[in-house]
Amino acid sequence: MRRWWSHCGSVSSLIAASFATLMGCTRSESNGPPYTPRVREITVTTVPLLVQEQQKVFPFLKSAFAKGGVLDGKEVYAFSPSTLVVVEGDTVHFTFINPEDDVHSFVLPDFAVSLPASQTTHATYVATHAGVFPFVCAIPSHLPMMSGQLVVLRPGAVTGRAALSPSGAVASGATK
Repeated sequence: MRRWWSHCGSVSSLIAASFATLMGCTRSESNGPPYTPRVREITVTTVPLLVQEQQKVFPFLKSAFAKGGVLDGKEVYAFSPSTLVVVEGDTVHFTFINPEDDVHSFVLPDFAVSLPASQTTHATYVATHAGVFPFVCAIPSHLPMMSGQLVVLRPGAVTGRAALSPSGAVASGATK
């Protein structure tokens, strides 16, 4: 006569594995088709946050931009969006929009684009390595505020519950 607990190990393992699979808690490279690199269209805009031209609208900025003020010699711009997400192997077609009268740049460790004033610039980048890569505007008066990050995911990271849209946005709960 076999005792009921002699089966507990295998039954409980099976139940645990089934539950984990249903809940999406297990990840295996073989659980789905391999990731195929994509072409992603990403638009990045330069945005003025605190610039000298705003002194007429916001009088408190006069002292900030004055000699010795907190913004002396600086202007605060940003990239929008400031966090970009792609997958290793993806080709990114960037559209950079610079509506301002100031020149900017978009600089990654292995990629640099000049962004002339009041122009749209197109550039292509291939995300060859997974990781988090900072990008900045290399204009000294725009540092360190004008910065962001490019997050390059490993292909296995997007085969589960989170996926990316072609624009580089994270689509929560989507599956590929």
